[in-house]
Amino acid sequence: MAQLDVDRLERQIKSVYRDVAETPDEEFHFQMGRPLALNLGYDPDDLRYVPEAAIDSFAGVGYHFDLADIQPRQHVLDLGSGSGMDSFVAALHTTETGRVTGVDITTEQLENARKLAKEGLFHNVTFRRGYIEDLPFEDDSFDVVISNGVINLSADKDAVFAEANRVLRDGGRLAISDIISEEQMPESIKSDADLWAACIGGAMQIDRYTELVERAGFENVEVRENTQYEFISESAANACQKYGVKSISLGADRA
Repeated sequence: MAQLDVDRLERQIKSVYRDVAETPDEEFHFQMGRPLALNLGYDPDDLRYVPEAAIDSFAGVGYHFDLADIQPRQHVLDLGSGSGMDSFVAALHTTETGRVTGVDITTEQLENARKLAKEGLFHNVTFRRGYIEDLPFEDDSFDVVISNGVINLSADKDAVFAEANRVLRDGGRLAISDIISEEQMPESIKSDADLWAACIGGAMQIDRYTELVERAGFENVEVRENTQYEFISESAANACQKYGVKSISLGADRA
């Protein structure tokens, strides 16, 4: 059975999202920017306060802030924060009384997000380099964990959900959007680092996905399909049709 080259996967992910950060006008497998955000359901009033460059490089797959129910004074962690857009939106919800931390592995994304936070006077938003499978934070550090289109890129989703649960406080909330599949995909796809980096190869079957969430210690799992999201390249669209690859948003409570 073919095995995924995890090191190559990381290189591919960094390469793709470096390009997203530096050349957002280029063509990718996925949609990007303000039209995508509005189509997914982001509040135009929120986007008025988000740095334009963060919106331009936004490559999320769903909207989950209603599921997150972020409140003032809360501490929020954004897994795979990318351009920083979701971190900035979360900061609007926490107000200046709260705090938002984004974590990412792509140097160019982190540099851009930090620059935008400084220029936009988002004093309550910080960005750190780190792996979502091994978070650089203490136990019980956050009230809400969010993520958008990132967990499918991980080769160790068990670890991602376990870490999310670990850093959440009692009564904490997980709210994410991600790519899943209705059917199990063949090893030829799941072992292809290029297809993983394109948000296709790492899409896990939905029942297995929710099982991992619950096994990590979450309960009251709520899932909804984001029918307004679609891949735009031919190869990605074919995978969607053949294996039921799609976007979902999920909310769950720390048990």
